[in-house]
Amino acid sequence: MKITRRATLVAAASTTLPRFAIAQTDQRPSVTVAVQKISNTGVLEPLREQSSNVSERWMQSILETPIARNQQRALERVPGLATSWKRLSDTTVELALRPGVKLHNGDEMTAEDIAFSFGPEHMFGPSLPADLPPVAKRHWPALARVEIVDRHTVRFVNATPDVTMEGRLSAGGSEIVSRRAWTENGDWAANSKKPVGTGPYKLREFKPDSSLILDAHDDYWGGRPPLKSVRFLEVPEASSRIAGLQSGEYDFACDIPPDQIKEIEKNPRHVVQGGLVLNHRIVAFDKHHPVLAAPLVRLAMAHAIDGQAIVDALWAGRTRVPPGLQWEFYGDMLVKNWTVPPFDPDHAKALLKQANYKGDEIVYRARNNYYTAEVATAQILVEFWKQIGLNVRLEVLENWGQVLDKKGPRGVRDWSNSAVFDDPVSSIVNQHGPNGAQQTNGEWTNAEMNQLSVALETGTDRARRREAFARMLQICERDDPAYIVLHQNAVFTGMRKDLPWRAPPSFFMDFFGGWKT
Repeated sequence: MKITRRATLVAAASTTLPRFAIAQTDQRPSVTVAVQKISNTGVLEPLREQSSNVSERWMQSILETPIARNQQRALERVPGLATSWKRLSDTTVELALRPGVKLHNGDEMTAEDIAFSFGPEHMFGPSLPADLPPVAKRHWPALARVEIVDRHTVRFVNATPDVTMEGRLSAGGSEIVSRRAWTENGDWAANSKKPVGTGPYKLREFKPDSSLILDAHDDYWGGRPPLKSVRFLEVPEASSRIAGLQSGEYDFACDIPPDQIKEIEKNPRHVVQGGLVLNHRIVAFDKHHPVLAAPLVRLAMAHAIDGQAIVDALWAGRTRVPPGLQWEFYGDMLVKNWTVPPFDPDHAKALLKQANYKGDEIVYRARNNYYTAEVATAQILVEFWKQIGLNVRLEVLENWGQVLDKKGPRGVRDWSNSAVFDDPVSSIVNQHGPNGAQQTNGEWTNAEMNQLSVALETGTDRARRREAFARMLQICERDDPAYIVLHQNAVFTGMRKDLPWRAPPSFFMDFFGGWKT
């Protein structure tokens, strides 16, 4: 009996132990990433959580757009959820969807999910929170419908001609969600903190103002993700992010100030990656302020700023003063020989005199280093403006609600602007056009700018579109200033040197294509 029992146990072990060993072979690492902010709005819904330097860190890991951007090259459009696309007319683009794409709930993604993601329940409907349909319209100002041709084919039909539809399909605001999961969860509020998408990682846990934990989506259409899990921790102070990196508490620390790069790299275990991204730091005007109602005062404020001095002093020369609100990424839509208003204090003083400025106060609202070196930049700007005789009072506030609050005089505020695809519609129209945040916030408007925005959105002749864009730059940066471009943004991430990660030319923490195994 003893011999028989022992033989039975050995036989059982020979069949059960290998299966146990297989279950324990997941040796993929998990990483912790310290970020300045996880979500400005306390939700994970892309139509509300719009900030490039916040939600772009993680959004594409969970939710993907029909057309992808090559994060490891030049952000050019590449196949993603759609394997190909073609123009049927000036108003219609047809997408061939990738078969077999698994959503995080195990369903196959089909044309039904695509159409739902752009439908009334998710983007444009009256049952949504009132702030969402205007944001959807900013991304898709004339989308008429999404037609389902078959299970893996859809057509996006616009009400007007639009040469940028392919770009819009690759940009934030066009993320795809699971129709079934959304419907089962209930209303928008119930879905806003638990997105179900197609990305390489899926949501495990979200604690607003604290943490976000993602787990590998092993059925990902692009292959098995290289990490077991990714934990984002909200650490507002740059010094705390750096200390946590140095102590080993964090594997990555985002938004490293340039003056700290050399200090971090003194430790042979650490390295800093990053560089320029398609985002400009700007300050935006509320021209309803009694002083700023005069365009000449706003233009004087632009001429008072030495952008290169800011780049040299706060960015160690690692960024640049760009040619206005545009990027070479635009290709032939770039307006050549355009510049920001040059640093000219004497001319700025003359403009103030011409505007009959009497020394009245202008309030400047900023946040406590929501942007890298934000407070230091704001202090330098106030000094520049003081030198030409302007009375500017800096207010450092806690959140965007306070910055945009209409109680009390709104004057100047900090902001940034991104090129989310390779056309000026994605930046100057998106933020400063008739559906843009600056106008819907009630800060600035211009009738000619709004007419040109429509012309840029609906025009098909590239030369005429470029002429319209050039005139828009003239309006927004000279004739009736809406903003001042300070410098192009650069992003620097401190990390463990032994990790095989490569930073993309964006804010995104790419833990799929950027992780080289």
